[in-house]
Amino acid sequence: MQKILVIDDDMDICNLLDRFLSKHGYAVKTAYNPSTAFGLIKNTTFDLVLSDFRLGHSDGREILKAVKEKDPTSQVIIITGYSDVKIAVDVIKMGAYDYITKPLLPDEILMLVEKALNKTDDVRSGKESISGVTTPAKGLSGAANIDPDYITGISPQAKEIDRQIMLVAPTPYSVIIYGESGTGKESIAHAIHMNSSRRTKPFIAVDCGALTKELAGSELFGHEKGAFTGALTQKIGHFESANGGTIFLDEVANLPYDTQVALLRVIQERKVRRLGGLKEIEIDVRILVASNERLSDGKKFREDLYHRFNEFSINLYPLRERGKDVEMFANHFLKKACIELGKQINSFSPEVIAVFQKYRWPGNLRELNNVVKRVALLTSGDEVRLNSLPHEISFGEKFSFDGPAHLANEESPNKLKSVALNAEYEKILEILKQVNYNKSKAAKMLDIDRKTLYNKLKQYKIM
Repeated sequence: MQKILVIDDDMDICNLLDRFLSKHGYAVKTAYNPSTAFGLIKNTTFDLVLSDFRLGHSDGREILKAVKEKDPTSQVIIITGYSDVKIAVDVIKMGAYDYITKPLLPDEILMLVEKALNKTDDVRSGKESISGVTTPAKGLSGAANIDPDYITGISPQAKEIDRQIMLVAPTPYSVIIYGESGTGKESIAHAIHMNSSRRTKPFIAVDCGALTKELAGSELFGHEKGAFTGALTQKIGHFESANGGTIFLDEVANLPYDTQVALLRVIQERKVRRLGGLKEIEIDVRILVASNERLSDGKKFREDLYHRFNEFSINLYPLRERGKDVEMFANHFLKKACIELGKQINSFSPEVIAVFQKYRWPGNLRELNNVVKRVALLTSGDEVRLNSLPHEISFGEKFSFDGPAHLANEESPNKLKSVALNAEYEKILEILKQVNYNKSKAAKMLDIDRKTLYNKLKQYKIM
């Protein structure tokens, strides 16, 4: 019988889950407090642990750490009674399988428990790695399993990237990863983490472009209850969550200047202080950063912070410069799409591969993945043919020929609204091409913020 541990300071919930899960054939133990829970975890290997996040003087993070130290193959599901489940999501990034919110629904619990236990079985049988990868990464000789979306190509550029990953991964160096949007910077960072001595510790990825000036410090360093208006509870920051592991700061050039100053201090002293707090917390975190623009020009990014990060750098090649890797990645994405759709599509026609090879792929791997998903949905036979390709791909252009006039809902192209929409559409295209589709630079040249630009791109179905 598979063993499950239920941890909750609410005795009624423990008893309820005990009866429900036992009825479905599982061997269940319960703990109402952290000390009992840690004792059971120390002396017994559980297949699954269901733990409330709030446990008096302890929390779900400590439970997760204890479970994984005992047996990394055991799965942990976090139970939270809070409408804001961001903390629970942070714990998932640290290695928890999933979270579930109160009130607990029997069907939802059973489905999640079965999925988690299936993963435990797969990991222990060798079908899946602890990191969740179903197949070893190709090309990284002797490397640990990494991101399921990460495969290496056969081009000289791909082999060089592999060599650099294996060279820098075992070191404590900070790394700057340069590359266009969609080239897989986060997958490279994860590969570095999984091939380092920190592989069993958290890997926390942060999109710095999504951090506002007001919340950046709180997200990265945490805050105490009452630190500012709206700070109703204590928050653990990303750096503290990543302690012992790796933090990946994507699009780091977008960090507000004040946050860059605070980050420099954290790097120098290896300590964080939550907003509104007095206590300094020691941290041991490896920092990997990524950017689609050079950090050394000193315009947006502090020079002293750049030199702290620049112990090693990796430059990712855009997909259009990787030759036959395009076909390899397309086949990889096709297999994934077929699994998702329940289809059997064996290959792309030679004509489709030829179009893929000629196309510029300004959105790189992300764009290729989305295109393959679309053509897999449209393909009815066992081979992807030209008639399934989007027009912008077939004709070698990035953007639709139809333009945005349909948005105005007007019959005549002379109507003022249609004219205005088309003018805006053309200007956005022009600027994007000037900056080689760098959206940060495009937003700056257009004198709008990134969020507004993204909304325009979505509105006009550009990229």
